[in-house]
Amino acid sequence: MSLALKSSTSLRAVTIEEIEAADAAPPSISAFLEAVWLERGLSANTLSAYRADLLALHRWLSIRRTALPRASRQDIQDFIAWRANEGARPRSTARQLSSFRRFFRYLVQQGTRDEDPTVQIAMPRIGRSLPKSLSEVEVEALLGAPAVSDPLGNRDRAMLEVLYATGLRVSELVSLQQNQLNLNQGVMRVLGKGNRERLIPLGEEALRWVGEFVSGPRAEILLDRQTDYLFPTRRGDRMTRQAFWHIIKRYAAKAGIDKELSPHTLRHAFATHLLNHGADLRVVQLLLGHSDLSTTQIYTHVARERMKELHGQHHPRG
Repeated sequence: MSLALKSSTSLRAVTIEEIEAADAAPPSISAFLEAVWLERGLSANTLSAYRADLLALHRWLSIRRTALPRASRQDIQDFIAWRANEGARPRSTARQLSSFRRFFRYLVQQGTRDEDPTVQIAMPRIGRSLPKSLSEVEVEALLGAPAVSDPLGNRDRAMLEVLYATGLRVSELVSLQQNQLNLNQGVMRVLGKGNRERLIPLGEEALRWVGEFVSGPRAEILLDRQTDYLFPTRRGDRMTRQAFWHIIKRYAAKAGIDKELSPHTLRHAFATHLLNHGADLRVVQLLLGHSDLSTTQIYTHVARERMKELHGQHHPRG
């Protein structure tokens, strides 16, 4: 599918193949990525997303013989319209527009441009979806699924316990190193997004399972290998996020949990269950490592939905 676009001389159709074959990224993208990395300490995933978004716009503009730093508001609106015509979803468009705004704001700050062409472009409206969570009974079933007599099963049980007890991101969990854990104080030090450090209590159950894993099964997995990672693979490497996601799905099936799960399912359950039991929203924000309270507030909606569900099931006039 293609969209007729105006060039300086004629109307023509731009195809995806043309865009992918366009020139390499201009130096302005590399300079921008280096600047935001130095300024904000952004993660590799965030920088990669910025790069992909800006490259897509650059390649599209190349067909129109327009350099990325000189793009007009109309150019960007036309790109967004083209993307929508190709089937892009509002959430994807919003993410790209956010990348463009940061890039052109950087150009204005550098004096490369006088004005930001994205200022008057409205963000697409996105219905905020509630995160998928598990009930407390389902979490118990999931935690009980690994065969803990096996060293790998013992590792998986400890990882699931830590994930539910702390609300870590999966990327934070698989990157944990032994020196981040203080078993005596029952806390772990986590370096999250934007290199923000936070201390998180483990809780008795997670602490017990981690202690048991470290005292025996971990050495059985490693044999003579050495690694600083708390939860290593058989090869002594850091587990990938994808591998742990497969582990969660396997144990969910074993536990009879017939729900669409995500890698953050236990993180969502952690936050929702804390709020269900009366935790302060700002405490949950600190534990999750959210920089903005509004990000955490979505869990209050999940908690309210759960309370309404329980009321309807158990109240005599529900």
